[in-house]
Amino acid sequence: MKLLRRAASRPETDPGQVALHARNVRFDWSDVALQWMPEEPIAGHLICALNMLLPEGERMFIATYREALPYVKDEKLREDMLGFIGQESMHAETHEKVLHDVFTANDIDSGPYVRQMEYLFRKTLGPRGGDDRAARQMLVERLAFIACLEHFFAWLGDWVINADLEKFGADPNMADLFRWHGAEEVEHRNVAHDVAEYFGVGYARRCASMTLVFPIFIALLVRGARFLVHQDPKLPDYGYLRLIAGVFAAMWRGALPGIPSLLRSALSTFQPGYSPESVGSTAQAVAYLAASPAARAAAS
Repeated sequence: MKLLRRAASRPETDPGQVALHARNVRFDWSDVALQWMPEEPIAGHLICALNMLLPEGERMFIATYREALPYVKDEKLREDMLGFIGQESMHAETHEKVLHDVFTANDIDSGPYVRQMEYLFRKTLGPRGGDDRAARQMLVERLAFIACLEHFFAWLGDWVINADLEKFGADPNMADLFRWHGAEEVEHRNVAHDVAEYFGVGYARRCASMTLVFPIFIALLVRGARFLVHQDPKLPDYGYLRLIAGVFAAMWRGALPGIPSLLRSALSTFQPGYSPESVGSTAQAVAYLAASPAARAAAS
């Protein structure tokens, strides 16, 4: 299986500590087709499934961090958490706009999938009642869950910044959406890990959480791709086996990250002393965020 195909070089200058803040962006979705990566439509649908998955997940992240903030006395960590909340709020809002301006415009009803995400992130992973001790333990479990997901989001962010999606005909707006989001994930990649450690999420709980999170995350993405393929009039109604075969083929061609690199990324979190610092480059992320067409359009 081929690994990542790099299309960009990493800047060598480390900017050091970066103050996290939400960035305004402005995308023009008026002419974006459902098959935004026409030479690799299955890969495009799998990536685009994130538009349905992320908004509810990011709102759960925000609610959890707001619940956790009163317990945090470290001022630097509080500052990072507030910056993280601001960025995640902008991510949720921007991806949800795609559901209205791209999906609905192309006669895609995202409602059934989105309602499943609402149940997952609001009910299953939402705050629970009970005494203070039980509520605190549930909060810590959610923080561990978020740290695992944020590891993958930073890793995927690094991949998409460097992937040559343009050779598959990628729409520049959709490519910029995922690269802008991915760059901010790389930029704030340490926050969720630092918060989890602050609340006492140790090695055993981190490993247990990743063992649970990894298959769930992959299953949700594949289910989202299947959901979009089913509604795409230009594609046959693939069953899961044929869809997965198409995903593997797209990985081989470089339109998706490969299985070896994905597994290596997940397994890296099982190393004692793991830190997300090595996932991606802050300098490269900040450089992309300065050049992002959507960010520059909002600033003009």
